[in-house]
Amino acid sequence: MRGPHNIWRLVRTGATLERTGAMKIILDAYDAPPLLRMAARVAGWPFQWLGLKGDPAMPPATRALTALGPAYIKFGQVLSTRPDLVGEDLATQLRVLQDRLPPFSVSTAKQTIEDELEQPVDSIYSEFSEPVAAASIAQVHKARLNETGEVVAVKVLRPGIERAFRKDIDAFYLAASIIEILSPASRRLRPSDVVAHFDGVVRGELDLRLEAASASTFASNTEGDAGFALPAVRWQQSGRRVMTMTWAEGIPFGDNAALDAAGHDRRKLGERVLTLFLNHALRDGYFHADMHQGNLKVAADGTILAYDFGIMGHIDEYTRRVYAEILYGFIKRDYMRVALVHFEAGYVPADQDVDEFARALRAVGEPIFGMDATKISMGRLLSYLFDVTERFGMETRTELILLQRTMVVVEGVARSLSPQINIWEVARPVVEAYIRRSLGPRALMRDLGQTAEVLARFGPRLPRLVQSALSEQMHAFETEHRTPRRHRWLWLGAGVVLGGGATALLAALV
Repeated sequence: MRGPHNIWRLVRTGATLERTGAMKIILDAYDAPPLLRMAARVAGWPFQWLGLKGDPAMPPATRALTALGPAYIKFGQVLSTRPDLVGEDLATQLRVLQDRLPPFSVSTAKQTIEDELEQPVDSIYSEFSEPVAAASIAQVHKARLNETGEVVAVKVLRPGIERAFRKDIDAFYLAASIIEILSPASRRLRPSDVVAHFDGVVRGELDLRLEAASASTFASNTEGDAGFALPAVRWQQSGRRVMTMTWAEGIPFGDNAALDAAGHDRRKLGERVLTLFLNHALRDGYFHADMHQGNLKVAADGTILAYDFGIMGHIDEYTRRVYAEILYGFIKRDYMRVALVHFEAGYVPADQDVDEFARALRAVGEPIFGMDATKISMGRLLSYLFDVTERFGMETRTELILLQRTMVVVEGVARSLSPQINIWEVARPVVEAYIRRSLGPRALMRDLGQTAEVLARFGPRLPRLVQSALSEQMHAFETEHRTPRRHRWLWLGAGVVLGGGATALLAALV
């Protein structure tokens, strides 16, 4: 579906923002300079008649993004958690995108369930409600299982959502290509790779079997986390377009008045959600990557309930250690260590000056410390870091995009509960504990043990692998130097010795 026809999609995007009045609101929220305002109006006003009208009952920004489709709605969901970046008015408008979109009919949902599970709905559920939440990709119904009488949440994909999303993401690919052509400086940020990354992430949301598996894995990782719980998957009533889970009863995270009325400490809830996210990212390397208010509730006993596991993030052990050291370096204000970690990980080109990079990082970090808690913002820090990395030619790390984006979202959620939260004070004990576990003598022994396990699996194949590698080297050497035939026995003897040595080393390790 990619091609020039997607230009129409981009033109209509700008026209829709102008027609719905969202363009002015967005420019005001970002306090855009006069020149940018004038350029946006000149480019958008003549074509506004091409824009989608949307639902006039909705606020302008919500109206525009809802009319444009699911990918735009996802973008709006992220912004809704950042009133410090887009302003309280716009954030309030966008919050409607989280779980209060127009639903599709119950009959359509039931037909989807019957097609997917190949059973009549009445034989599965004794009760089946009207939609209780409608989001960009799916909607949720409250139901009761026939077999056990258990109250459950049934998630059903929107009809035609796969095609609708494909149309949006194809336009994003075109936009990324245009940016790379018109602005060579942007290529270091790899816009097309960024789009491809999010394309893959959201594709996972379009198969609810994958979401069910993610929920199960996440539940196993977090079963020991105090004050945190997940609904359980009911596999027999789940499929590609339908997922059934136990019902999570609680107060939505976005309803501060209800949380106060129930006697919950919003500051402690905000600190806990930050701590949980950092633990999941650093300790497990597997985290909920869509932790906005619409996906979190608070149970009567204060337990945080998370649901909607369509977008999960994964980072490997090495990347976790790098990320933790960078965070720890900023917390300790050790900017040289932060700079060295960037160079050691290959994040910054080796031809750059490490001392100069450390000074630039100091210029990023120092203004953060000593600020009033209400003014410390991860969003602002990331903005400063963007300027620094652009100067030093650092490429976008696609494996960290989801982690960084989620951290911004979680900080926004915490701030919506208590504006006084200082993210660095909350993060410090979590990061320090991870550093102690992952970079000390015990971590070294654990790494050696894991290496021995890998060698044990390849043990029987080691002599053959060594011989094969040596044979290739010998062939290349002969081709270049025409090695006499008698020297080949020397190579073979070396192969036997090395193969035997490797086997002996393996035996010693295991």
